[in-house]
This record gives sequence, C-alpha cells and structure tokens, in this order.
Amino acid sequence: MIMGMKLWVFAFVLTMKSLCALYPQEIITAERYLAMVSERYGGIKDYEARILIRSGNSTMSGTVIHLVPSFMRIDFASPANQVIVFNGEQLTIYLPEYQAVLNQTISSNQRSGAASFASAQGLTLLRRNYVPVFVTSPAPQALESGSAELAVKLRLTRRSVSEGFREIILSVNPDTKLIRRIEGRTIDGRLVQFDFSNIRINRGIPEQRFIYDSPASANMYNNFLFRDTE
Repeated sequence: MIMGMKLWVFAFVLTMKSLCALYPQEIITAERYLAMVSERYGGIKDYEARILIRSGNSTMSGTVIHLVPSFMRIDFASPANQVIVFNGEQLTIYLPEYQAVLNQTISSNQRSGAASFASAQGLTLLRRNYVPVFVTSPAPQALESGSAELAVKLRLTRRSVSEGFREIILSVNPDTKLIRRIEGRTIDGRLVQFDFSNIRINRGIPEQRFIYDSPASANMYNNFLFRDTE
C-alpha cells in the first residue's frame, strides 16, 4: 500500500511538472494586458509618428509628436499646412483653408480630458473610464481583413455615459506593446479611426517644437470651445 502511494505521488509530481512546462506563463487578462501597454508608455518620454485619421468620408494625414506629460503637435500633409498644437496650457488649431487660428486656453481641471489616448496619461484615463476585454483572444490577429500585420485587439466599453466614445478598440503591436490603431465609436454611431506608423520613441524632442507662430494674415478666434473658468 505504501509503495502504491509513493508511485501515485511520483506520478502526480511528474504530471504537475509537465503541466508547468506546457504553461510556464501567467494567464493574461485584458485588464492586465492594458496595464502592460500603459506601463510601456510610462517609460516613453517622447515619440514621433506618422498619423492617419479617418472619420466618415474624411481622411487626414500628417506627423504627430508627443512629449510628456501632455505636449502634442500634428503637422498635416492633408489638409496641407493644417496644424494642431497643445503646449500643456493652450490648444491651437490653424485652418489654412479659412486663414483662421483657433485658440483655447485649457484650465488645470480640463487638461486630463485633453490627453492623447496614445500616451501614459491617456491610457490611465482609459483604464479608469473603460472596461477592457479581448476582441477574440489574447493571441495576435490580422490588423484588418487581408493584412499580414498582426495586432492584439482590445475592446473597451465605457463605464459612464459621460464618455465621448461608447466603445474603443485598441490594436496593439504584440512585439513593441505600442498602439498601432485606435477605433472609437461615438454616441451617434460614427467611427473615428487613428492609425500610428513609423513610431520613433525617446528622441529628445524639445519643448520648443510645441511653440507655434501663427501666420500674420490669419484671423484669431480665442476660447472657441469654452471660456476659461480659472
């Protein structure tokens, strides 16, 4: 009987070792994966990337730069010469078609809402305000139908009706843990898509890159979104 018990224990130990060899990694939940992406961006001081924005029949493209904590600038190739700059305190949009510069002062309690999703600050907001699940599984899948590019896809559903997007899908590069695509579904069902490519990180981008000199001929419109209440 004792010999039989020893054999049973020995077989059990071998079985457990085999299982551990087959499954050496922890099970990654969607929440944990989103945390890993957030941690990745937490180590990024700045980045530069190509950006493509699609909304309805409209397509915009250009170069985006970001500097922590909340500096952002997009210089558009299409529409040509259009610029969006946020220097941490003021949002500036130059619309060459209308020769107009729109300025909006952002108060301290509004700055968190101005964060880019593709940043450590923005991902912190997403983790707080949205519930993540994998679109299908933690395994990488095609970025889109027919594409050889792979991405891990997370579906984020809003916790509160106050959020601007009712649903967001993040497509993350499985090797770099950098966001490749953001798809946001608005309350009225409209899809807004942001694609990031040729991402280069920690290049020492200075704050001076976020200083924008408006064309002298442009008309200025201040506080076009809301008045600064600070």
